[in-house]
Amino acid sequence: MHFLDQAKIFVRSGSGGPGAVSFRREKFIEYGGPDGGNGGKGGDIVFEAVAGLNTLIDFRYTQHFRAPRGSGGSGSNRTGAGGDDLVIKVPVGTQILSEDKEDVLLDFTEVGQREVFMRGGDGGRGNASYKTSTNRAPRQHGTGWPSEEGWIWLRLKLLADAGLVGLPNAGKSTFINAVTNAQAKVGEYAFTTTRPQLGVVRHKQREFVIADIPGLIEGAADGAGIGDRFLGHIERCRVLLHLVDANDEDVAESYRVVRAELENYGAGLVDKPYVVALNKIDTLDDELIAALSAELESASGRPVLPISGVSGTGVDWVLDEMIEAIGPAPGGAVPANDEGSDAISWSPL
Repeated sequence: MHFLDQAKIFVRSGSGGPGAVSFRREKFIEYGGPDGGNGGKGGDIVFEAVAGLNTLIDFRYTQHFRAPRGSGGSGSNRTGAGGDDLVIKVPVGTQILSEDKEDVLLDFTEVGQREVFMRGGDGGRGNASYKTSTNRAPRQHGTGWPSEEGWIWLRLKLLADAGLVGLPNAGKSTFINAVTNAQAKVGEYAFTTTRPQLGVVRHKQREFVIADIPGLIEGAADGAGIGDRFLGHIERCRVLLHLVDANDEDVAESYRVVRAELENYGAGLVDKPYVVALNKIDTLDDELIAALSAELESASGRPVLPISGVSGTGVDWVLDEMIEAIGPAPGGAVPANDEGSDAISWSPL
């Protein structure tokens, strides 16, 4: 399945149906009178967050959504049928933005969240409602209230507890493969990850979701490399894991480049709790690991965890730190069938 996290669509609610102009023609009723019913209400545009969706790819092929209009009224004071609401299903984490992307109109953060985005027009009045003591045979009627319409943007921000950041080839995909069953692509070249990956980690009676995004390079905020468009998927994360490749020429500079791009992006990413890990230590000796860790600690101002995603060295320590930063599970819930960090499930994209 292709991953798409932004889509522009056109939505229009249903307009109200027209009221009827009608007069009674009944036996033994001498003067009759108006009996035109009101028009029906137009359908609403409703958005609903559902489980099982994690991409906006469906909106690439269907971009226009129009709710049905209300039916017209009829004689015998019969009100027209209302138009059915049009329910548009979106993944959890979807935001509805204005056409200029300046305003967030709706934000869906829970499964089952349902919001009326555009209300259908009310039906027009039939001529029976215009009858007065001085206007016994009105012929006017309402045409129905118009619909609402407009172009909007859908933007998906994946919901994850933890996010992975780092330069390309820092070992993020290898790490997420080691702690989940995400099966992210791994290669000996930059930008093997071209779209976000999600995985579910179970570790020490805790379960949390981790997100891997494409690597950042210097100038990503200005569009270099893949750019920073995927950083939106870690805006909701409660902790970030910053992986630094131990084989980089200058580990401190590698750390500073990514932190600078997070700061340039904004959205509070640079202020989030984060864990720093020196990855790929399986290729180094103990003396060099200690020297690089000290250099990285000096640059980051916090403890550095030496790890290897390939061999699994130090991975449990990193997960411990991430769980501590994430905080207690909602409601104190604990998985009943905990099997340690090897019991792994995943959320495919």
